[in-house]
Parts: sequence; C-alpha cells; structure tokens
Amino acid sequence: MSFSRYNAYRIMWVLVFFDLPTETKKHRSQATRFRKELLDDGFTMFQFSIYLRHCPSKENAEVHIKRVKKALPQYGKVGIMCITDKQFGQMEIFFAKQETNLPTGAQQLELF
Repeated sequence: MSFSRYNAYRIMWVLVFFDLPTETKKHRSQATRFRKELLDDGFTMFQFSIYLRHCPSKENAEVHIKRVKKALPQYGKVGIMCITDKQFGQMEIFFAKQETNLPTGAQQLELF
C-alpha cells in the first residue's frame, strides 16, 4: 500500500454557492433543507449562500460533491467548485477594509 502525505496540492476545498428562490413557503422550505443538508455533511457557511468543506483528498471531495448533487433543490441555481488547499490559501478576505484570516481546515490526525 502506497502512502502519500497530505499536502497543499492534494488537500481539497469544496465550495458550494447557490441562489435559491424564497418567495413561497415551499421554496423557503427547500432552501432551508438544502442548507441543513450541507451543514449535516460537514460544510461550513462562508457567506449566506456560500458553503465550504475541507477534504483530505480529491477522492474524498468527490464523495461530498455526490452528496450535494443528491440534495439539490428543485428550483434555483447551485454551483460546485473544487480547489486545492494551495489555491484556497491564496484567497484574500476582507470585512469592510479590514483584512481577516482564512478559515482553517480540519486537523489531520496521523496514527501510523
């Protein structure tokens, strides 16, 4: 069995961004259910309609992408993007004009 160390080019971030209708009770319910599915699958809210999840590999990211696709609401637009930890680390984030830190990924526990 080959062992490959986790690194900034292998670790992935899955970003899910969406614009869902909320005009009717049914639409609001579907939007709420979709957000809850994302949270239940380990995604974190980055902005109100942008959620992200840290994944240790591309293969793991693909598992979570499949789950997102399975939970897609009937109406609205949803985008899914997968980027490396290296690319994610180059993002600049600001609150007004104040620069802030990026969210940290999950800590990887190595047993062997």
